[in-house]
Amino acid sequence: MELFEAIKARRSVRRMKTTPLPPGALDTILEAGRLAPSWANTQCWQLVIIDDPVVKARVVELLASPPNRAVDAVRTAPVTIAVCAESGKAGFWKGTAATDKGEYWYMFDTALMVENMSLAAASLGLGSVIIGLFDHRKIAALLNLPPGFVSVCLLPIGHPDDGESPPRTARKPLAEFVSRNSFGVK
Repeated sequence: MELFEAIKARRSVRRMKTTPLPPGALDTILEAGRLAPSWANTQCWQLVIIDDPVVKARVVELLASPPNRAVDAVRTAPVTIAVCAESGKAGFWKGTAATDKGEYWYMFDTALMVENMSLAAASLGLGSVIIGLFDHRKIAALLNLPPGFVSVCLLPIGHPDDGESPPRTARKPLAEFVSRNSFGVK
């Protein structure tokens, strides 16, 4: 699938089949993430592949409170990727935060990685949904993240359930958010 086709095809798929991923699909998706750019090439990300039914069930419990619309995706998708990051790495130069964004630059770096993986999944005809609404401390404990690492999001990946083809949501026209040389100059 061509890049713009994948961009247009990508949707937040919240209902997936339990069917295993095609051979090599997960490796392709992970490779797309690996190739994402990052602050000073720090590659602060760490991924935990969740495919064990016991671990998956515990993740589902943690998503159920607060209620999360994507809980069914984690329940049924054959794989969920827990995206984590090493804090104090991205956004730092010689041990000091280099921008006013401080240590939170890892959110930008991991978002680039997650977008690459989501687009790769879409290009393979698979669905994904980026999940951020959950108790990150409890997920970090469940996944045994060491000190200095944080949970960022979950990315279930699988075959969209029959009939699961969410419509493309409306997007603002470029004129609504693009300025030239100074904010508000159209």
